[in-house]
Amino acid sequence: MNRIKYITSRNLINLSGWRTKRKIIVIQSDDWGSIRMPSGEVYQKLLDSGIPVDNCPYNRYDALESEEDLEKLYAVLTKHKDIHGSFPVITANCVVANPDFDKIRESGFKEYYYELYPETLKRYPNRQKTFDLWKEGISNQIIFPQFHGREHVNIKFWLNRLIEGDQIFRKAFDLGLWGLGPNVVSGYNFNIQAAFDCEEKPELEHHKQILADGLNVFSELFGFRSASFIANNFVWDTELDDVLASNGVSILQGMKKQYLPAYYGKHRSSVGHRTGEINKSGQLYMVRNCFFEPSLIPGDPVRFCLSDIQNAFAWHKPAIITSHRLNFTGGIVPSNRDNNLEAFDKLLMNITRKWPDAEFMTTVQLDELIRQVSPSQRI
Repeated sequence: MNRIKYITSRNLINLSGWRTKRKIIVIQSDDWGSIRMPSGEVYQKLLDSGIPVDNCPYNRYDALESEEDLEKLYAVLTKHKDIHGSFPVITANCVVANPDFDKIRESGFKEYYYELYPETLKRYPNRQKTFDLWKEGISNQIIFPQFHGREHVNIKFWLNRLIEGDQIFRKAFDLGLWGLGPNVVSGYNFNIQAAFDCEEKPELEHHKQILADGLNVFSELFGFRSASFIANNFVWDTELDDVLASNGVSILQGMKKQYLPAYYGKHRSSVGHRTGEINKSGQLYMVRNCFFEPSLIPGDPVRFCLSDIQNAFAWHKPAIITSHRLNFTGGIVPSNRDNNLEAFDKLLMNITRKWPDAEFMTTVQLDELIRQVSPSQRI
């Protein structure tokens, strides 16, 4: 029954939206740049103290990307080429800052401070050359950074928990992390990772400031403006679209549903989207319809993803693959990264063999292609 439901959902997601007979592959990967679990030692300390971090795959596997992580990922990407001789390219959606724990503690948890991503890297072993590797990947057209937010934390929710003296969040803070989700910490109808969720609408003004600031920081770090945005946990208010547009964002990545902030009601409201749809701010939605998530979804990730791609192509849709960073980082469990990279290598090999006319594109390249056709052809 679950398999039938899954197949039905895959068909429904491809039912509407822009179509093409070209075999286009776009790989979108979220969470780069963010601290999740600082180290295996921290993970074990939390577990030993009774905090069930083993309930969350992100806490078990996700860590700040290291030099080795990027080198191994690049080695896989450069083994494969499409019909044009281009390597697979990952649209790496990244945050550009992390909390400055020392300054936040000094303020008595009343004020929020952040440090830029390169500064975070300097504090972690085996990350001194990571940002240089980002630049190398960009130059070699195998990684393409885009904006995932300034940081991956809901600031107000987090500071409130710290001020209240929540023992679990205080313990995590002392160990240099915040990202304990609902399956680790119970009692809150809120995910601390959802940076743009909020319980009161006036908070939107602060979110607008964060977005504008974050997009400017992105430009300073990478040397170009981000053309796309993917909201943390797919939660954001459509009222943020204008500030994104005014700061150069013309593409909104996401799943088939956009979840609205908590103040819209007790039961989480959502808005459906389709690839090629354009909103009143002129932004084009790009909906993911394929999954390569071996750290999140049990089973054969290669077979599942190839099935998703086959379905997308049968509906004459581009295959937009979602694959979070935790699949490619080995800071906590190196074998998880290595096994997933082996599967990723197999996936790319099967794509180029099964569809020799496949074309690897970035999110921005697909956007440019879609906008070449008339609006009536995007439905």
